[in-house]
Amino acid sequence: MNNTDGDAIVVEHLRVLRGSRDVLPDLSLRVPRGQVVGLLGPSGGGKSTLMRAVVGVQVVAGGRVVVLGEDAGSPALRHRVGYVTQSPSVYGDLSVRENVDYFRAVLGAPADAVDRAISAVDLTSHATAPVDNLSGGQQARVSLACTLVGDPEVLVLDEPTVGLDPVLRRELWAIFHRLADEGRTLFVSSHVMDEAVRCDRLVLLREGRVLSDSTLPELLERTGAPDAEAAFLALIDAADADHAAGAAGAADATQPEDAA
Repeated sequence: MNNTDGDAIVVEHLRVLRGSRDVLPDLSLRVPRGQVVGLLGPSGGGKSTLMRAVVGVQVVAGGRVVVLGEDAGSPALRHRVGYVTQSPSVYGDLSVRENVDYFRAVLGAPADAVDRAISAVDLTSHATAPVDNLSGGQQARVSLACTLVGDPEVLVLDEPTVGLDPVLRRELWAIFHRLADEGRTLFVSSHVMDEAVRCDRLVLLREGRVLSDSTLPELLERTGAPDAEAAFLALIDAADADHAAGAAGAADATQPEDAA
C-alpha cells in the first residue's frame, strides 16, 4: 500500500463469493480521512458486503482491505472502528442510557463517555426512556450513540436512514457532518439517491462494481446529468451499452469466415 496517509480505508482488488457467484468480483476504492463518503446504489448491489469486509466480519476470497493502516478486522482496530448495521442493534427494554452504558462497559470506555455519546446524537432529553418507546429515527440514533461511546475514528454506517422520513434523515445527516467536522471518517451506504447531495464524496456501486468514485459536481460534469439519480442511470446505460457491444464483438469473432 502506497500513499495511504490521507486515506482512512483502502480496498484493493477485493473479491467476495456467495456460493459460486461473485458478489464483489474485483473491487478497489479509497475513502479519504475526515469526510462523509456515501456508498450509493440499488439494493443487492454489494454495499452491505463491502461494509462487512471493511469492518472485518466478511469472509473474502481475495484482495485486501486496510483501515487506518491496519488489515480490516485486526485487534488493533476494535476501538478505532465503529459499525452500525441496518437494523438498530440495541435492547428495546433498556433505556437509552442503559444501552449506551452497556456498550461502554464492553468497550472499556470511561464512564463519562456515556453522556458525551448521548449528547452527540441529541438524545439527552430521552436518556431515561426505554428504547421501545422511541421512534425509528431515535432508535437509529441510539445505535449510533452505542458506537460513538467507544470514540471511534472511522464509522461504517449501513443504510442508517432506511425507512426514515425526510426530516429524520436530515437530522441524522446533520449529525454525520458534525462528527466529520470533529475529524472522524464516515462511510455511509444508502439506496436513496437524493442523499448524494449530503456526501462529501460518492461511490456508486452496481452489481459489485464501482461505476463512479468522485464528488457530486465531478459526477454531474462527467455525465451531463441534472442530479445524482440521472447520473447513476446514465452510467448504467453506458455500462450496459459497452457490455452489449463487447458481447456482440465476441460473438462476431467466433463466427467462421465465409468460404472463398
